[in-house]
Amino acid sequence: MVSVPGNCTPFMEGDMKEDEGRQDNFLYEILASDIEGLIDQGTYKTGDRIPSVRLFARQNNVSITTVLEAYRLLESKGLIEVRPQSGYYVSRRSTAGLPEPEDSCTSDPARVTVEELAMQVIWDTLDPDIVQFGAAIPDPKLLPTDKLNRILASVAKRSNYQQNTVGISRGSEELRTQIVKYQVMAGCRFSPEEIVITAGCLEAVYLSLRAVCTPGNTVAVESPAYFGILQVLESQGLKALEIPTHPVTGISLDALRFALENQPIHACVVMTNFSNPLGCLMPVENKKALVDLLSYYKVPLIEDDVHGELYFSGNRPVVAKSFDKEGLVLLCSSFSKDLSPSYRIGWVAPGRYQACVERFKLSTNISTALLPQLAIAEYLESGGYTHHLRKIRKAYALKTARMSQGVLYYFPEGTRVSSPQGGFVLWVQLPDSVDSLILYQSALKAGISFVPGYLFSPGDKYRNYIRLNAAYWSEKNDPALKRLGEIAKQLVS
Repeated sequence: MVSVPGNCTPFMEGDMKEDEGRQDNFLYEILASDIEGLIDQGTYKTGDRIPSVRLFARQNNVSITTVLEAYRLLESKGLIEVRPQSGYYVSRRSTAGLPEPEDSCTSDPARVTVEELAMQVIWDTLDPDIVQFGAAIPDPKLLPTDKLNRILASVAKRSNYQQNTVGISRGSEELRTQIVKYQVMAGCRFSPEEIVITAGCLEAVYLSLRAVCTPGNTVAVESPAYFGILQVLESQGLKALEIPTHPVTGISLDALRFALENQPIHACVVMTNFSNPLGCLMPVENKKALVDLLSYYKVPLIEDDVHGELYFSGNRPVVAKSFDKEGLVLLCSSFSKDLSPSYRIGWVAPGRYQACVERFKLSTNISTALLPQLAIAEYLESGGYTHHLRKIRKAYALKTARMSQGVLYYFPEGTRVSSPQGGFVLWVQLPDSVDSLILYQSALKAGISFVPGYLFSPGDKYRNYIRLNAAYWSEKNDPALKRLGEIAKQLVS
């Protein structure tokens, strides 16, 4: 327990754990957890000032750096906020949370028609004069662009004729070997031969769906669902069956079970770690139960783990694929969210569908560009990736917390916002009278982009919802968020 006024037992700097269940936590995480407990218990109430950094460090016999890390973590969770020249205070608490979805599944499979609106939103993101709270792309200032470019140039200079060919459909062995090493932390034990390199994560999902479905089939998806996945379904003539998804724990297993029992489902697509747009993280036991459930019905699971490395605290969350014993899980990911969206390097571990995925990859574009693969492989091998991830996790945790607080302050009364534990997108529920498409058109005139909720369902479920890209939040862009809130207030009837 940390020391607070009235508690004379300090926490020693050398004590890296308080009990066996917390032995893997860093000291700053333990300190943050204890302060969070005090907030939950009401010891510190909304608006209360918590001890200064220096006082807290002295009380607990820890370094100022450790306390700052603990306070940054609490900030990232939206629990405290810093007031310039005043200190740290307990933030306004959670009328912000999104409502839980109903745990029944009554909707019918629907043909997907989001392509036209999706293309409009994507084109708008290319305008340099618009504040980009829309497309879920990382902050370019946080990417190791110069380092990657130097490696790419070096690889190109020393390339031989073998590196100047199209390569094999499976992709660079060097990169596949590095992916296998990093996936150990996600609970997986692959060989490099079990990986296929793709042009981004979305191509991995596209190839996976082609391998397990035929036009007219029904695919179970989270609701709300990432519109890129809905676009892939639309392009392949597949139907989407929306499954209610909890804003904290992810897809409803009860609703999915009901759907499996009552109609033919040919595949299931889930983002188990920090879904887009909710940012929810499925508990480990739910991931195992998901794999067991789909295995019982012999339904393939396409798992999108593109945000898996962008967790805000604790350890790297495992993937559902780690519980797969029958090869029914096709794990998809990419380096677009944490290293470089422009390199377009993704991958898939297709399990029993490996041969099909490789065949479709060959017929789609033969192989993925080889030089970017080799550059990323060398970067991973150098150890720079691990250091880079630590930096951007902290940055995105803080950006997400700050944007979330801004939404609560600037947007209409009754607005709710998600509380993601990783990634960098926020899902915002506006009052019922606000139409997100009308808001979008008005915001564009003011030079601000976001993604209207219409895109996250093949139906009409999320007309008063929007998705915001917190990666582009900054002190400089905060006035744009305030302006967006003002426009939203004008639409409340």
